[in-house]
Amino acid sequence: MLLLLLLLLAPLFLRPPGAGGAQTPNATSEGCQIIHPPWEGGIRYRGLTRDQVKAINFLPVDYEIEYVCRGEREVVGPKVRKCLANGSWTDMDTPSRCVNRAPHSERRAVYIGALFPMSGGWPGGQACQPAVEMALEDVNSRRDILPDYELKLIHHDSKCDPGQATKYLYELLYNDPIKIILMPGCSSVSTLVAEAARMWNLIVLSYGSSSPALSNRQRFPTFFRTHPSATLHNPTRVKLFEKWGWKKIATIQQTTEVFTSTLDDLEERVKEAGIEITFRQSFFSDPAVPVKNLKRQDARIIVGLFYETEARKVFCEVYKERLFGKKYVWFLIGWYADNWFKIYDPSINCTVDEMTEAVEGHITTEIVMLNPANTRSISNMTSQEFVEKLTKRLKRHPEETGGFQEAPLAYDAIWALALALNKTSGGGGRSGVRLEDFNYNNQTITDQIYRAMNSSSFEGVSGHVVFDASGSRMAWTLIEQLQGGSYKKIGYYDSTKDDLSWSKTDKWIGGSPPADQTLVIKTFRFLSQKLFISVSVLSSLGIVLAVVCLSFNIYNSHVRYIQNSQPNLNNLTAVGCSLALAAVFPLGLDGYHIGRNQFPFVCQARLWLLGLGFSLGYGSMFTKIWWVHTVFTKKEEKKEWRKTLEPWKLYATVGLLVGMDVLTLAIWQIVDPLHRTIETFAKEEPKEDIDVSILPQLEHCSSRKMNTWLGIFYGYKGLLLLLGIFLAYETKSVSTEKINDHRAVGMAIYNVAVLCLITAPVTMILSSQQDAAFAFASLAIVFSSYITLVVLFVPKMRRLITRGEWQSEAQDTMKTGSSTNNNEEEKSRLLEKENRELEKIIAEKEERVSELRHQLQSRQQLRSRRHPPTPPDPSGGLPRGPPEPPDRLSCDGSRVHLLYK
Repeated sequence: MLLLLLLLLAPLFLRPPGAGGAQTPNATSEGCQIIHPPWEGGIRYRGLTRDQVKAINFLPVDYEIEYVCRGEREVVGPKVRKCLANGSWTDMDTPSRCVNRAPHSERRAVYIGALFPMSGGWPGGQACQPAVEMALEDVNSRRDILPDYELKLIHHDSKCDPGQATKYLYELLYNDPIKIILMPGCSSVSTLVAEAARMWNLIVLSYGSSSPALSNRQRFPTFFRTHPSATLHNPTRVKLFEKWGWKKIATIQQTTEVFTSTLDDLEERVKEAGIEITFRQSFFSDPAVPVKNLKRQDARIIVGLFYETEARKVFCEVYKERLFGKKYVWFLIGWYADNWFKIYDPSINCTVDEMTEAVEGHITTEIVMLNPANTRSISNMTSQEFVEKLTKRLKRHPEETGGFQEAPLAYDAIWALALALNKTSGGGGRSGVRLEDFNYNNQTITDQIYRAMNSSSFEGVSGHVVFDASGSRMAWTLIEQLQGGSYKKIGYYDSTKDDLSWSKTDKWIGGSPPADQTLVIKTFRFLSQKLFISVSVLSSLGIVLAVVCLSFNIYNSHVRYIQNSQPNLNNLTAVGCSLALAAVFPLGLDGYHIGRNQFPFVCQARLWLLGLGFSLGYGSMFTKIWWVHTVFTKKEEKKEWRKTLEPWKLYATVGLLVGMDVLTLAIWQIVDPLHRTIETFAKEEPKEDIDVSILPQLEHCSSRKMNTWLGIFYGYKGLLLLLGIFLAYETKSVSTEKINDHRAVGMAIYNVAVLCLITAPVTMILSSQQDAAFAFASLAIVFSSYITLVVLFVPKMRRLITRGEWQSEAQDTMKTGSSTNNNEEEKSRLLEKENRELEKIIAEKEERVSELRHQLQSRQQLRSRRHPPTPPDPSGGLPRGPPEPPDRLSCDGSRVHLLYK
């Protein structure tokens, strides 16, 4: 058996000659040379018998030996040494020796004042107090640490309440015995104690405070803690955010200093990493409203900072708001009890099953509070041995005990204190001070304890214990996830080296980490293709009808009846209707048919086709009705020079209207061209239960000053429409030979104006509803074009077909009813002229008669003076003398008669 062991260990411990450079006498590259035990002591070798030890000279790397002493002696100095990779043993600069143990009665007591939160927001004292008591027993049993002193504990229940802690703090300070150090628990109590302790020259050592504010050395000059700062969680959280690609997070915190300062630090760190805190909620005692706000704001990745009792309130509200499941991830503090969500709490109205469902899958980050390597600490215990020993001392199951995770920190806090006091008192072999001489006015001893504490460095059950410049513990971060109701380790993070150790054991309800926000899928609202095809067919038929009407008008342009309707203007109307109908096609084109680059051209096509179509179609009809109104509704003295219709004036009027449109559209296109714009609507939830949201968008043709241009365009177009209606109404009873279809033109103007005046504002209102807006605009164009073509051309076609008036111009003259009307008009005009001439003649003759009457009266008077009147003849005979002048003149219009008495 011995030979077999030597064969197995030979490759590890034996070094061939000449295999390397010089080595120290007790060091080789394969391991460490066996060393001798102290006087009156021995060495315990794990897994080896005495004979096996005698047969070998070297022990492998990472092998540990333990010193033991005979009788009542005990080891002073390192009790356990470990073989390092360089071939040396640990702590060889500190000798180990066996000394006689002094009786307890000869040891002087040193008192520690502690505040344990046995209840409240964090009931960490439930496990930390037994751990402290266990550490005191272990320290007091050691003769190499404070051999002349015995540490004793005086403690109170702070309930994690600063007010309660204030009462007990003053009891500790003003009641004997003198306490050499204070040990508070939760952060709010530590803040109070640490601020007051400086006035009593007291060192404060906390085992459970994580508030970042406590790192302020100016405010808390004598504060130390074996619990790392809560800000140590933040680098881990940021690392996880980056690992899972999250750029937007939300936070909810309890309104206390520890969580506020932690969140402020997190906000700075995420900003540096390019991550945004989109929503930040806080509460004092009731988290209902903040949780509802998170739900309303669609928060997905949520960091929660609150104590354990408040955590139950939060997740009860989380369950009610359904803010959990595959779409959400919660980040919580890791120092709650493992079954914190199952503990009965009368302040919430959720069942255990509901709470379990709400917390499933959340992530916790906590400081590594228990050494993951099963190596022996300064107390000669491994971390697992510590857990087993502590569990036996607890009255309840560890999962139901508050502060069980922080218990190793409390245990190591006592060891850190004992080592610092040991160094201060000279227990390490140097001359020191008398600890019993300490009082609240002795700053010298306080300064020495501070320096000793500040230089602490040892292996504890929680890992390597060392303090930074602010008095905070440096440590790794453990990452856990609640899976199936229990926490599972999924990784570690060392922020000092930016090293993330991932176990790949994370599980997600949806199979993968959720998105940091609802995945927004942009979808365009396209025009209904059925509607577009239907209207396009109607528009195509309308264009065919316009071509037929145009061809008919051109073919029959020699017919008198057609000539009297101003066929060229009708031709322009047909062309304008064709252009307007052609505008329906680009009006219905969107991203479904064309690309983004072609969209501006389509926008310009819509504008130009509609503008020119309106100007030609409506402008030619407006010109006709304007001329009719001008000729037949003016005063008599202005009619003579308008009796003859000059066609070039009509064409010039149409050209003016078209020119105004061309100029306006050209300036618009050059100064502020139309381009593609996107209108975004409210998000829509899909019918399927998927973590996406539909973001509808609609394409528009627009420009920077669209409303201004539309105001100009619609302004003068609207005036033309209103003026056209007015002129059509004024000329409804006029008959004229030069434009024999002006009544039909007036009817067409009525329809076009009404449709345009209604459609323009309606389409602007319905611009966000692509189907309705297109239907109104396109059908208005189609109907107005159809009505115009039918009203203007169909009666002409019917007249020429039914009467055959295209056969000869003579027949046209004989059969045209409008010619009869025109002859009657001519006769009426001639009669009016003759009446006016007769009136002039009568007026002249009346003047002449008046002159003659005046002359006769003058002569009669002259004659009367020359010849007095003769008395009447008594015999009744005829009068003598000359005849009397005429008594009265009358005129019958052609002759003048002199009447005598």
